[in-house]
Amino acid sequence: MKLSVVIPAYNEEESLPPTLRALYQTLAKHGISHEICVTNDNSKDGTLRVLQELAATEIPTLVYFTNPGPNGFGYAVRYGLERFTGDCVAVFMADLSDDPEDLVKFYNKMQETGVDAVFGSRWGRDGKVIDYPALKKVINRVANFIVKVVMGIQYNDTTNAFKLYKRETIEGVKPFLSPHFNLTVELPLKAIVRGYSYAVVPNSWTNRKYGESKLKIKEMGSRYFFILMYCLIEKYFSRGDFRKKTSTASQTVSR
Repeated sequence: MKLSVVIPAYNEEESLPPTLRALYQTLAKHGISHEICVTNDNSKDGTLRVLQELAATEIPTLVYFTNPGPNGFGYAVRYGLERFTGDCVAVFMADLSDDPEDLVKFYNKMQETGVDAVFGSRWGRDGKVIDYPALKKVINRVANFIVKVVMGIQYNDTTNAFKLYKRETIEGVKPFLSPHFNLTVELPLKAIVRGYSYAVVPNSWTNRKYGESKLKIKEMGSRYFFILMYCLIEKYFSRGDFRKKTSTASQTVSR
């Protein structure tokens, strides 16, 4: 499978060089056919210049787009998800909070099992976080517990943006609704509700070294709640209208 990596970037001129170099070197080392797709979310700093220089001189698999607007994390990810060319696609953070070696584990897991998606978990066995803000951690754990209970699922890290999807899975969870960070919840919950198979792989998370987080917790509560309620209503009242369509042949292959 060709792997596409979608990276949203707003004012990330300091973070992008180490992130893109580490990602490219890791994927090349493991011989994974790939493209790195960065969405420059109409940045006001030198992000576009950095992307131009890296694509021209160091990273041949780098492609980049500029999202003219509307802007925001969700819009930037969606912009990339409409333009990638791979057989599967991962959402990866520009600040290197995600580990490229974990992405290789996700990719191998999908190859080995044939699942439709691979979700990361920072909180289970073998998962870890480094320099995670204490208040943010408490809010994260409470939010994920609520999602687990309301949706009746076992997955414990829905808000983790770091996930890998087959192209067919991304097509199957459209149309996208979330313009902000709640997209990280929308994608996996829709995939689960619509009957796509998934595996969970432990991953690590490291706090950014440069710049500041774009996630504003006070602004996101109601937006996460909206997506949670939307997926809950679809689960119980859509009568399976959006569920994954499987043929006899594909079911045989998946076994």
